[in-house]
Amino acid sequence: MTAAEVAREHGPHPRSHFWKLTLGSVGVVYGDIGTSPLYAMHEALNGAAVDGLTQPEVIGIVSMLLWTLILIVSLKYVVLILRADNRGEGGTLSLLALAQRALGRRTPMLLALGILGTALFYGDAVITPAISVLSAIEGVELIEPRFEPFVLPTTAIILVGLFAVQSRGTELVSRFFGPITLVWFLTMGGLGLYHISDNLGILHALNPASAIRFVTSHGFGALPVMGSVFLAVTGAEALYADMGHFGRGPIRVAWTGLVFPSLALCYLGQGSLVLAHPDALVNPFFMMAPAWGLPALVLLATAATIIASQAVITGAFSITHQAVQLGLLPRLEARHTSEREAGQIYMPRVNWTLLAGVLILVLSFRESGALANAYGIAVTGTMVITSLMAIVVFRRVWNWPAIAVAAVIAPLLVIEGFFLAANFIKVHDGGYVPLIIAGITCLLIWTWIRGSELVLRKARTDAVTLISLIGMLRKPKLARAPGTAVFLTSDPEIAPSALMHNLKHNHVLHERNLIVKVSTATTPTVPESERLVLERLDENFTRVTLTFGYMEQPNVPRALALAKKEGVRFDIMSTSFFLNRRSFKPADHSGMPLWQDRLFIAMTKAATDATGFYRLPELAPVSTGHLSTAMEA
Repeated sequence: MTAAEVAREHGPHPRSHFWKLTLGSVGVVYGDIGTSPLYAMHEALNGAAVDGLTQPEVIGIVSMLLWTLILIVSLKYVVLILRADNRGEGGTLSLLALAQRALGRRTPMLLALGILGTALFYGDAVITPAISVLSAIEGVELIEPRFEPFVLPTTAIILVGLFAVQSRGTELVSRFFGPITLVWFLTMGGLGLYHISDNLGILHALNPASAIRFVTSHGFGALPVMGSVFLAVTGAEALYADMGHFGRGPIRVAWTGLVFPSLALCYLGQGSLVLAHPDALVNPFFMMAPAWGLPALVLLATAATIIASQAVITGAFSITHQAVQLGLLPRLEARHTSEREAGQIYMPRVNWTLLAGVLILVLSFRESGALANAYGIAVTGTMVITSLMAIVVFRRVWNWPAIAVAAVIAPLLVIEGFFLAANFIKVHDGGYVPLIIAGITCLLIWTWIRGSELVLRKARTDAVTLISLIGMLRKPKLARAPGTAVFLTSDPEIAPSALMHNLKHNHVLHERNLIVKVSTATTPTVPESERLVLERLDENFTRVTLTFGYMEQPNVPRALALAKKEGVRFDIMSTSFFLNRRSFKPADHSGMPLWQDRLFIAMTKAATDATGFYRLPELAPVSTGHLSTAMEA
């Protein structure tokens, strides 16, 4: 049960538990946005320093950083989007499910937005560990320039180690996330507060007019700077995506009471330092520290970036699991790493694919500054998609008047549109990376959805309906096997191929036959009372629909045990499970191009075994029906 669900069912959190959740959110939710000061200010100032920086320019850039945090994070996410919870859960796919349920149908436009938002997230998941850890390790160059050749190897070693320990789960490590990140934010805020007095003129950045003047005076020349400024809000989506783990209240308190004040002070301090000492432009964050404290700050920054990377990696596991449950991707192995927290999972293929992508980026770009050009498009694109889907939620779920929706969303879309345009000018300098990753992901999801629909259509064309088969089985006297047979199928209206296979080759029918369809709800969890729906077809056949939330791991035997309450005899020790196993071959007229046929077939082969995915008991007799199917519509 999520934190939000506990709050709804049992009232407010006990005070001690609330503060534990708040501290936990500091480590997990704000790990990414908390490491942005390492590079955001540096990149923004350097983007404007072509002909040297003036005091109004520095103040204008700091003002843009501050007001971007206020408008995008505080207003959009903390005040508005956090209210759009899907039974306590958040994130792009949760917002998609909420919007679809409000409309009562699965619209192609919303589905496309959800897929694109998911695809862009993977770009973020690959770039975040690369730029975060690399930017932290680069701090050693200020301690000793001779360490420069070791920056890349050290970064690679840390990243390999980080991904290697994922299989052990995050339960133990996460206990240290909150306290370390708390120290990180307090350190950033303290350093910033100390340096504000270097040039008190930086306080003019609190006035949004300073940001507006910078944009209007620089015209299109402000776009590159805006692209770098947006780095300050990378990780803002985590506020919404991780809402189910901590609850809306703790996330809001952590932002208002600690995270935002620390970030604001840090950016103000960096700006003041640069105004007083222009040579600090080389690395304004690390140069805020005194020489004696620089090694400790580098170590703390490295720990903070590892935590930020951990948060986005586990986010990738979570969103992939949701995509599989919603039928957007094939079944992928998901290992549960905690006996107490159902949401803590490890997905081997996702983990090693991410590591390969991260290492390629680090070795290709070699500097955090170069990687910064690749960062913004994924984040801005995801934010624009969130705003577009929020229109449906505000209008249909919250019943806001159209004029109120426009008054809130239109300004946000305009601001995010400018940031998106600013990041698109970096396509040639690295912005192509998240676009390529998103494009590949969209292609895989589109192929899987389209191929699955064509296979289902083909199966229906050649199949016998279940009702017709039951009628035919009443006439011949077949041998009856004792016990129960469970046939898992994607279409309960037609006779499963495994059932037809068993009748044809074994000439036997079990005493009790359950035709089971596993479906996924548009909610993260489904209560036990709504888990199972039975339809008795005759004395031998019962049609069963099992429904799981998109955040749940399907456990078919446990769900079928609920059938006992409905009068259906079910004993796991006398039950045989039959699975349909199809083999595919490309066809000239499948409805998809030949290359897409081959891609779909490769994805089916990569899917994990259904026995483990549905938690079927290994000791129970498991049989498979086999069906060779050409990819034909």
